[in-house]
Amino acid sequence: MPDANSKTSGDPTATATVENVEPKLLLSGEITPAFQVEVKPEVGGKVRKIYVVPGQTVSKGDKLVTIDDTDILTEKASAETEIAGASLSVEKTRGNYARARALFDQKLISKEVFANLEADFKISENTLEKAQRKLQIVNDRLNKTTILSPAAGTILDVNVNEGQVVVGAASVNSGTVLMLFADLSRLLINAHVNQMDAGRLSVGQEMTIRFSDDESDKIKAGIEFIAPIATVKNNIKGFEVQAVIQENKGRLKPGMSVSMDVPTGHADQVVTVPVAAVFKEKDQKV
Repeated sequence: MPDANSKTSGDPTATATVENVEPKLLLSGEITPAFQVEVKPEVGGKVRKIYVVPGQTVSKGDKLVTIDDTDILTEKASAETEIAGASLSVEKTRGNYARARALFDQKLISKEVFANLEADFKISENTLEKAQRKLQIVNDRLNKTTILSPAAGTILDVNVNEGQVVVGAASVNSGTVLMLFADLSRLLINAHVNQMDAGRLSVGQEMTIRFSDDESDKIKAGIEFIAPIATVKNNIKGFEVQAVIQENKGRLKPGMSVSMDVPTGHADQVVTVPVAAVFKEKDQKV
């Protein structure tokens, strides 16, 4: 009869030990920035200058791209000419209207003549106002030929080249994506958790991202969001879970896939034995 403590090949017996037990749920997810946007132009045209490269850090308001403004400057000159002409017309019709008002008050001209001169004056004022609005629209478009950084962050990717013609983003189309911009100071982990395991998670719960077997080589994250409704991903029904990474120090980057341990309980001083001592494999003799 073999010794109860022996561990010969094929012997399923093992020594029981007393330990602290902390069961963990193993999850996998993908790193993504908390704030990430596609930078698009609001006006179309040829890319004149690109001021950044992938990986470059920028501040809010830094210049990213300029679009060629030659055509818009031509429109601006035309609008300014229209304003000059409309202004002269207003001055002329204002004088006519003022004289007509004096004559009409003295009953020296008919009401019909006075009404026509008054209408001419109002039409000229309307024409000037329209020309001024047109110039304002052109100036707004001109300002939009310079694309600035929406916030402090990092350029992840640049999708266009200098000289390339791009399409402005509008309600009828999506526009050309110039570059991908993100704030890497706050990274998230997006995971899809099986519906059987999702009930063991809660907002605020901590998880550990491991890089090796070294206990000191780990990064902490905290669950920030658990979807209220299940979704199907890769034919598995589960819940979207989002966690915030703490003290990243540049080790994790967007797009990386990571594995995480999520503690789901704790028990002190319990008797433990290896699984192999409890369950037997196929064809294993007991």
